[in-house]
Amino acid sequence: MRADAYILHGFPWFHHSSIQEYFVTSRNRPKAHKPQANSQVGATNVKIIAGQWRGRVLRFPEVDGLRPTGNRIRETAFNWLMPVVHGSRCLDAFSGSGALGFEALSRGAASAVMLEPNRTANQHLQDNASLLGASQCKIFGTKAEQWLAIPATEQFDIVFIDPPFALDLWPDVLNKLEENGWLSADAWIYIETPKGYALGTPGSWQLHRSKQAGQVTFALYRRGNAMPAS
Repeated sequence: MRADAYILHGFPWFHHSSIQEYFVTSRNRPKAHKPQANSQVGATNVKIIAGQWRGRVLRFPEVDGLRPTGNRIRETAFNWLMPVVHGSRCLDAFSGSGALGFEALSRGAASAVMLEPNRTANQHLQDNASLLGASQCKIFGTKAEQWLAIPATEQFDIVFIDPPFALDLWPDVLNKLEENGWLSADAWIYIETPKGYALGTPGSWQLHRSKQAGQVTFALYRRGNAMPAS
């Protein structure tokens, strides 16, 4: 999940037709900056559970509102997605620590777009992608609700929606995903909400699985005639 801080902190505003992709290459970072695997002060860790990067520990900053999906929830979610994640095009709409996007790539997703407007969290995403050699990862410094507000420039097979709970962004983001054509015909949508939240979804979405962990409800929806996941 991404951080509560929605200030772009120096990231330029993009028209979507000319949006810049924050690929993880040296030319997109100041020359003096080098990714450090274990030396950042004020950071904590997330561990990749399975796949090619299994056991790799990634650091992310302590930013207000950044609440990475826990290991148990993440493991359950990817057990649900196991039959469909390989070769999929993924969107981690509120990326934060990158736990969901990097886990998907580790398990064989073809690509992942990560959205994170907080400058510090975004830089950590770029550093971690560089450390992993995740060339199939694209990182944008744009808010999800703004990035999705125009007609789609690409489509996604799996979308992760885990926004800051206090901002109540689900109705806006879910509607934009559907109405602006960002979802493939058989897309899967993973969503985290507070326990008891009355989530409304587009009519073409079907609830596939849902569980609770503490004060969090996490659910997987499928769009249209998506093949059954596990």
